[in-house]
Amino acid sequence: MLVLVTGGAGFIGSHIVTALRSAGHRVRVLDALLPAAHHTPPPVPEGVEWRPADVRDRAAVAEALRGADAVCHQAAMVGLGKDFADAPDYVSCNDLGTAILLAGMADAGVRSLLLAGSMVVYGEGRYACGRHGVVRPGPRQVADLDAGRFEPPCPHCGEPLAPGLVDEDAPADPRNVYAATKLAQEHLAAAWARATGGRAVSLRYHNVYGPGMPRDTPYAGVAALFRSALARGEAPAVFEDGRQRRDFIHVTDVAAANAAALAGIGGLPEGTLRAYNVATGTPRTVGEMATVLAAVTGGPEPRVTGQYRLGDVRHVTASADRIRAELGWSAQVPFAEGVADFARAPLRALA
Repeated sequence: MLVLVTGGAGFIGSHIVTALRSAGHRVRVLDALLPAAHHTPPPVPEGVEWRPADVRDRAAVAEALRGADAVCHQAAMVGLGKDFADAPDYVSCNDLGTAILLAGMADAGVRSLLLAGSMVVYGEGRYACGRHGVVRPGPRQVADLDAGRFEPPCPHCGEPLAPGLVDEDAPADPRNVYAATKLAQEHLAAAWARATGGRAVSLRYHNVYGPGMPRDTPYAGVAALFRSALARGEAPAVFEDGRQRRDFIHVTDVAAANAAALAGIGGLPEGTLRAYNVATGTPRTVGEMATVLAAVTGGPEPRVTGQYRLGDVRHVTASADRIRAELGWSAQVPFAEGVADFARAPLRALA
């Protein structure tokens, strides 16, 4: 196939380009090289067509879609951001950009879409109460966070909860602007599929890490922030108590999931969107990531600060059963091996 990869010069997108080419596909990249993700233009891999343009540019999108068989939509503004003033930029980049891309696909007759989804659409993950079964806690309160009470209580009885693995049928509950825009992308893609008879897959990435992550930016993932601190000889600053549970997945596994989804998308019914968690299925803590990185690099031990970000959730880890059963994909990079690789790999400088 000829696959258009939006955001194909970015951290995840560039790895996807490599994976698709290894699978025998031709690749065309559309990327605006926004400063939040790029300082200098990255090298263009041999054999890859390059379109330096914004996904919000209708004419550029139309030109990039000519002859394409499928689109892998990675272009997005990511992360929690600095404050709510970022909201217009998130909505413009993520939702307006997706709408323009989908309109272009409808006009061009391109009917296969891989969307970079996110686990943030779930809000908090799955929890169980001993008395009330599976429950969904509300947003954590500032007074509790200030007092160091980080675990969300049962919304019915106030007792402690046991976190578990969330599956794709869990109700969406976005709790910050970025999360809201990622859910809106899924709704737009589903509407496009119904209107055109297309097929869409939303790959809900969990906490992706690996070579080429951007550094020294408020939009970077927590693993990159830890690596940046260690590179400066500083102790990684771990928020809350460090026991927040996440599913850390290596970027090469994410790229392989995209290749598997492209191979399997033709098996979906026309006019539908199917969501898949892209995760290892094995919970790790934020503190564990910081500790292992520090040990591998020989840097100072992490510093647990008790600070918090109001838009953060406490625990979100995932079941990967659906993608394993339906697309035959599972994560291959063990945590210790992946973190050791990441600890030695260069980060992407933005300044």
